[in-house]
Amino acid sequence: MSVEAAHSLHNEPHEHEEHLAHQFMNREQQDESYIVGMWSFLVTEILFFGALFLCYSIFRIQYPMAFQEGHEELSWVYGCANTVILLTSSLTMVLSVHAAQTGKRILSAMWLAATSVLAAGFLVVKLAFEWYPKFQHHLIPGVNFHWPHEQFTEVAAGKAELFFGLYFAMTGLHGIHVVIGIGIMAVLGTMLLLNHKSTQYYMPIELAGLYWHFVDIVWIFLFPLFYLIGKR
Repeated sequence: MSVEAAHSLHNEPHEHEEHLAHQFMNREQQDESYIVGMWSFLVTEILFFGALFLCYSIFRIQYPMAFQEGHEELSWVYGCANTVILLTSSLTMVLSVHAAQTGKRILSAMWLAATSVLAAGFLVVKLAFEWYPKFQHHLIPGVNFHWPHEQFTEVAAGKAELFFGLYFAMTGLHGIHVVIGIGIMAVLGTMLLLNHKSTQYYMPIELAGLYWHFVDIVWIFLFPLFYLIGKR
């Protein structure tokens, strides 16, 4: 077979399959490449969060009393509310992906909007009802940190400050991922409404869904770690 014939055979599927990039043989190969790429990115994120979870575990074993008292300053009610919000957002994201797969772009955009609203609600609860009171009570790690439990020694109070440092670092990093998710959904939703050619193919919505489910899963670990473990 000549080089020209082989090249023609290699490119033949491109003439028949819509939304197929030139470097792929068929849609299955293209979809698999996209998904593997996204999972490779998510693995790096897992390693990133994993280091923080490891730090938390080590310090909690070393300073159990300080961490115990730190847990008492967190409200499981707000943590539970945010868990319900994020689990609901996972459902709306699944519905958005399903709508995109079945060619219902307007419906997909509506479910993306619903997911974004729920994500924004999560941030409101986190910032207004959890973080802001911590600022008021001087529980932000730094020179103005003040531990309200008088029975604690200065050293033990320093360990409680470590607890809140991890709390703000881990929930803050997760919050940044939520903000990024809202941005992604806003862009994709707009593209769906404009019938942009990139969103005529469902894979971008599905990849956004994978990212959002990862954000939800991270919170599923953060919720018991800070709001349930150690509660009296």
